[in-house]
Amino acid sequence: MRVDADDFARPCKCGREHHVDVKEILIEEGATEALEEAMTDGFLRKYISPLLICDTNTHKATEEIMEGIYDRCQVLVLDAEGLHADNYAVEIVENCMEEDIDLILAVGSGTIHDISRYVAFRYRIPFVSVPTAASVDGFVSTVAAMTWNGLKKTIPAAAPLAVFADTNIFAKAPKRLNASGVSDLFGKYICLTDWKVSNMLTGEYYCEYIAELEEKALRTVRSCLRDIAEGDEESCEKLMYALILSGLAMQMVGNSRPASCAEHHMSHLWEMEVINGHLDALHGEKVSVGTMLVLKEYKRIARAIRMGRCHVVGYQGPETELLSETFDRKGLLEGILQENEPELLESIDKKRLESKLDRIADFLEDLPEVDEMEHLLEKAGCTRSVYDIGLTEDKIEQSLVLAPYVRRRLSLLRIRKMLEIEGEY
Repeated sequence: MRVDADDFARPCKCGREHHVDVKEILIEEGATEALEEAMTDGFLRKYISPLLICDTNTHKATEEIMEGIYDRCQVLVLDAEGLHADNYAVEIVENCMEEDIDLILAVGSGTIHDISRYVAFRYRIPFVSVPTAASVDGFVSTVAAMTWNGLKKTIPAAAPLAVFADTNIFAKAPKRLNASGVSDLFGKYICLTDWKVSNMLTGEYYCEYIAELEEKALRTVRSCLRDIAEGDEESCEKLMYALILSGLAMQMVGNSRPASCAEHHMSHLWEMEVINGHLDALHGEKVSVGTMLVLKEYKRIARAIRMGRCHVVGYQGPETELLSETFDRKGLLEGILQENEPELLESIDKKRLESKLDRIADFLEDLPEVDEMEHLLEKAGCTRSVYDIGLTEDKIEQSLVLAPYVRRRLSLLRIRKMLEIEGEY
């Protein structure tokens, strides 16, 4: 499957001309052979000093099938044990890379790609994506989800020059990684709703075409969940295609708005380990649990609106004491306060919010029902409960309250701080 990136870079009815940097996207058996040809005789032949970044797991999975490519590159193998996309990993790459590097090959999944795209951006070096698992939607993104000195940040980064996704590699990845990719996509139900709510209340830029790309990605994956879980190659290709569609949506906007909001904020909070210890869970696994928790809360808000039990109380000011208690112990308070300035809730007019409650309920009722979402995630072998990732129920409300502070991005979970709901859950 060859994806024509030019199809996505054109004037749009939203008023913007979307820009796409990636030039070549190939998802098929033997894609790495096409990569080797491109490096030998094709559009990549001008790069004479490439650096290949992988980890111990992806090195093992690709060394034989990509032998010719490994032979022509400086190869940096990072230890997969405890590897994170953070300033420490970046420092390792910087200390090991030769001065004349002119191309980076990211051979791995989410973590390797975030590290590689950040280094590529920082040193103005083009990079090529070689996904080894259909586990995340960030392969063609222009941002990197990094942990910087303990603080989770979304940092500007480079889009790949090309993507060579070889079915012979990614379809053989552990099924847990495929499930993680499905989970990452199912979070789009929440973030697209958050985007629409923000657009309605504040006039934040919103593009229907880009939202439709995310919805197409969701439909593509929903059509073959069982087959993805069983490792069917054609279905794994569809999953990879859907993940890359989502990444292109981010590239077209220039940030992660179409693909990440309240559900990802939950994951980022847990990754900062301020209310929990280390979680032995993949990014997508945390996102799917965050999706379920936020979905349950959004459905609760919808019911309260319809029953006349949801009232707008206005913005009450920052939860200073709570933020201090949570983030100061790890020295992250100053960074969190800076992230949230100026406070987004101050831009929401109380009367406008009151007048739009029924419309918000409409959006929330369009979301899958909780039982339906649980069934879809179960069908794909995805995590669904806090217990699946090592959390306990007492962390749920705490997470819902704190997660909006992790990113300065308007979500209904953040707007919840301006709402008062009568009665219990």
